[in-house]
This record gives sequence, C-alpha cells and structure tokens, in this order.
Amino acid sequence: MAEKRLTPVARKLRRDQAEAEKCLWAKLRNRQIEGAKFVRQFAIGPFVADFACRALRLAVELDGGQHAENPADAERTRVIEAHGYRVIRFWNNEVMSNMDGVLECIAREVRLARNSDV
Repeated sequence: MAEKRLTPVARKLRRDQAEAEKCLWAKLRNRQIEGAKFVRQFAIGPFVADFACRALRLAVELDGGQHAENPADAERTRVIEAHGYRVIRFWNNEVMSNMDGVLECIAREVRLARNSDV
C-alpha cells in the first residue's frame, strides 16, 4: 500500500509548493479546464504526481532545474504510465512565462482523454 505511506509526503508537498505549482494550481482547481477535476500532490504508485485528473487518468508534472536531463524522470514517467496515467510535463519557467500555452496544452490533453473514452 505505497499510496498510504505517501500521504504524509503528499501533505508536505502541498504545504511547500513551488511558485510555479501555486500558479498552475490556481488555474487547474475548481474544474476550470474543460470541467476536469484535478487534485494536487496525488500518489500514483510509489510517486506523488504534482497534479492529476483521476477520472481521465491524466498526470501533470512540473520540472525545475534539478530535473534537467535527469534519467530518474524517465523512470518516474514510465511507472506512472504503467499505472494507467498519461503524463504531460512542463518546465517551471514555462508555466511562469507562458501560462496560456500550458493551459491550452492541458485542455487539449483533457479533450483527447475524453474522446478516447467514448
């Protein structure tokens, strides 16, 4: 039950969000993107995804400079995808400098996920 053990970690991550996470959360919460319900710091397998739409099995990950060419991120994506989630990634600076583009990309993924369920 890895998800249970990650609950305190997820709570801490929610309290200590990076600025880019705070800004994106303000746009994702309350079903603002295509009516999709997102949650933040959601345990998927042994990892905690930054944001997830559980109904559509979509995970959104934000990466800071520490993630540049980090092979662990590829493994993280692989494991999250093995749990049935589609993973989309953005750089923190992309969120801060191009929020509209990031939101459009997320909205497109939400529409694609809904259409694939039909």
